Amino acid sequence: MISPNQDDRPAGVPIDHLVLHYTGMRDAPAAIGRLCDPTAKVSAHYVIETDGRIHGLVPEVKRAWHAGVSYWRGVRGLNDRSVGLEIVNPGHEFGYVDFPDAQIEAVIGLCREILGRHPIPAWNVVAHSDIAPDRKQDPGELFPWARLAVAGIGLWPNGPAMAGEPLGLLGAIGYDTSFPPAVVIAAFQRRFRPAQVDGLLDTATVVRIAEVARTYWEAGTGGLGRDSG
Repeated sequence: MISPNQDDRPAGVPIDHLVLHYTGMRDAPAAIGRLCDPTAKVSAHYVIETDGRIHGLVPEVKRAWHAGVSYWRGVRGLNDRSVGLEIVNPGHEFGYVDFPDAQIEAVIGLCREILGRHPIPAWNVVAHSDIAPDRKQDPGELFPWARLAVAGIGLWPNGPAMAGEPLGLLGAIGYDTSFPPAVVIAAFQRRFRPAQVDGLLDTATVVRIAEVARTYWEAGTGGLGRDSG
């Protein structure tokens, strides 16, 4: 099924971001139906079901409408330059559950294919909650980001901490720090410290922020806070 909710990407803009979502609906048919409903004005390039089946709804060359108002590492309006994956899960509203192994393996395989087609650096593999922390929680604290990083998709902290003020480091990592600090901290925790998502800068969160900042630096961004595009 092809979604009518698509249009042309801006000329000359690279596809250099990969955005992962959960569907946040009761089941896959409901999610696909909404993503293909012209009145909903939302879509994604792919939907991945719990059993690993993949549905392509929008060609990658086209702009899907999945990110909305968004920001990452100095770039706004990420629909222009991203591929969006919707991972079937009822989400926080309908009874958030773990992501099955078959589904995650399918996500990993699809992500590897997408990364092979486009110049998407590891620091631009993001959660919807990373790029819209005031509005979104997906794919949420149950999503296995560390497992994806082991498979070569995205980044996960694995080394020493970096010195710096925590909110400044969050901005350097890529977050929009114009939002209230608790909003940004909670978004970071949901991605990198899922055992505690409370928006508070406790000692463990401060350390984690510094570890992630170091990991992003060592990944070769050319300088924290610099737009990769």
